[in-house]
Amino acid sequence: MKVLFAASEASPFIRTGGLGDVMGALPQALAKIGVETAVVLPLYSDMKAEYRNSLKYIGNTTVFLGWRQQYAGVFMSRVNDVDYYFIDNEYYFKRNGIYGHFDDGERFAFFSKAVLETMQVTGFYPDVLQCNDWQTGLTPLYLNCFYRLVDGYKTMKTVMTIHNIEFQGRMDKYVIDNVFGIPHDFYQVVEYKGDANMLKAGIESANKVVTVSPTYAREILDPYFAYGLDGILNARSFKLCGIVNGIDTALYDPKTDKALFANYDYKTYKKKAENKKGLQELLGLPVSDRPLIGMVTRLTPQKGIDLVLNVIREILSMDLQLVILGTGDGKYENALREIGKQFPTKLATAIYFSGDIASKIYGASDMFLMPSKYEPCGLSQMIAMRYGSVPIVRETGGLKDTVPAFDPTTGKGLGFTFKTYNAHDMLGAVQRAVDTYYKPDLWQKGVVKNAMAADFSWKRSAEDYLNLYKSI
Repeated sequence: MKVLFAASEASPFIRTGGLGDVMGALPQALAKIGVETAVVLPLYSDMKAEYRNSLKYIGNTTVFLGWRQQYAGVFMSRVNDVDYYFIDNEYYFKRNGIYGHFDDGERFAFFSKAVLETMQVTGFYPDVLQCNDWQTGLTPLYLNCFYRLVDGYKTMKTVMTIHNIEFQGRMDKYVIDNVFGIPHDFYQVVEYKGDANMLKAGIESANKVVTVSPTYAREILDPYFAYGLDGILNARSFKLCGIVNGIDTALYDPKTDKALFANYDYKTYKKKAENKKGLQELLGLPVSDRPLIGMVTRLTPQKGIDLVLNVIREILSMDLQLVILGTGDGKYENALREIGKQFPTKLATAIYFSGDIASKIYGASDMFLMPSKYEPCGLSQMIAMRYGSVPIVRETGGLKDTVPAFDPTTGKGLGFTFKTYNAHDMLGAVQRAVDTYYKPDLWQKGVVKNAMAADFSWKRSAEDYLNLYKSI
């Protein structure tokens, strides 16, 4: 089977978040189980020079976008048995930053159509074309509009992946004809509630719609989670499913992570204490064996920072330390800085992002707090468990699917959970975790052991995706 992924970012070439991580790992996991896999991306000027310089030019074509005729060059690179194709157009992609430009709709409409047009240059016609988020939402529609009767495209199936439904590619409906060049007969596929909606076009046009966790697939049928798309999702629920993401277990491995002060695994778990001591010294906290809770997060409402700030004094009144790494809304950044000044021996804030410090927090922390308002999948909780940091999470999306609650009576479960989006429910989960920390038979021999033994590799997810492809 041949599968092509279309996405706006992919590690290691260029990434801004979880989408880039998934596009770096899932295609390679599929290649390992025998799927012929390729990925197509825009060729951004922001891509790291070491990768740009390794690209090979293979040809070019013209993409017709409404009344526009745009050049599309094609470059390629091969990494771990996966071909990566890059679509070059300096008018659209030679800019600082890959998102946030006034004409993002036009930029990614061009890319969505170029994904299909450049197959005639690469010669890679997939059995399944998997599109990711609104930036490629028009691709399944363009396939149905313009390519479905062309040899190579006739039997091609499409999957639309929703990584975060909050971001939909909504804009003035004027663009449907003038910019996107969508024929009048297909106008209603893009239009939704008076706007153009690129993600909605993908949902309507694809053979399957998949989210990055089963619980999130169910949640987005509810108006609370759907950001206005619940109507169309409920009407198309027959094509909706969810598959949990994995993590790169070679990259996130406490036995080999060079950022750690000391490497360890479950058999050498005592060495984790060296990481706690090292992080405490680095961030100016007193060296102590009291519980250390870590957060590596964007400081935004989605991530539950409101809950943390609402009861942070109650949390810090407990015999513990809290370390928070991340950036985001200025009001949250400023609030955390001020509280840090009031509790210098208990709270350390790093209001920036550093992969090195993130790894050190995973390696040092006893618990990892993720009180998200919603979480399509989440990777941090899985990384934390790999490092023996027990997650404290709200039961939503992928957090619910990957962190079953620890039951001290049976010894089963991977973390501590709470259901409602309520600060004191979160506080109760923190208190349960701290209480358990002081019971070695339940902590290290129980929940920590369970967490570190859990399998979050991409192999399982890749097999689920292969079964999905076979079903269509």
